[in-house]
Amino acid sequence: MKSRTKIIVAGVALLIVALAFFGVRTLSSYRAYRAAVANAAFIHIDAGGIPDGVYVGEYDAKLVYAKVEVKVESEAITGISLLEHRNGRGAGAERIVEEMIAQQRIDVDAVSGSTNSSTVIKKAVDNALAGARE
Repeated sequence: MKSRTKIIVAGVALLIVALAFFGVRTLSSYRAYRAAVANAAFIHIDAGGIPDGVYVGEYDAKLVYAKVEVKVESEAITGISLLEHRNGRGAGAERIVEEMIAQQRIDVDAVSGSTNSSTVIKKAVDNALAGARE
C-alpha cells in the first residue's frame, strides 16, 4: 500500500472513531437530560407556610437549566423572575411563571411545545421554596 493511501485510511479510521465517541457521549448526555426531567418531582405545590422573602432556586437537567428568584408575601407567590434559562428550543416555557403566579401553585400545565423547559422552570421554583423552609 502506498504511503498516501495509508495516511488516508488512517485518517478515515480516526474520523470514524471520533464520530463514534462523540455520538456515544451525546446519547449519554441526552439520556441524563431525559431522566432529570422525568424525575423532577414537586415537593412544594404552593407558598403555604413560607415566610415573606425572596428565594433563589435552580434546576439543571443538563440540556435545560433554569435559575429563578421567587418573591413570597403573606404566603403567596407575588413574583417570579427568571434569572437564567438555557433552553434550546424551549423559550416559550418562560411564560409559565405568569401562570404559576396567577394560579398560586407550581404544578400548572406545561407550555405546549416546551414541556421539558416548563418542567425545569417549575422545579427551579420548587427548589427556591424548598430553600425557604430550611
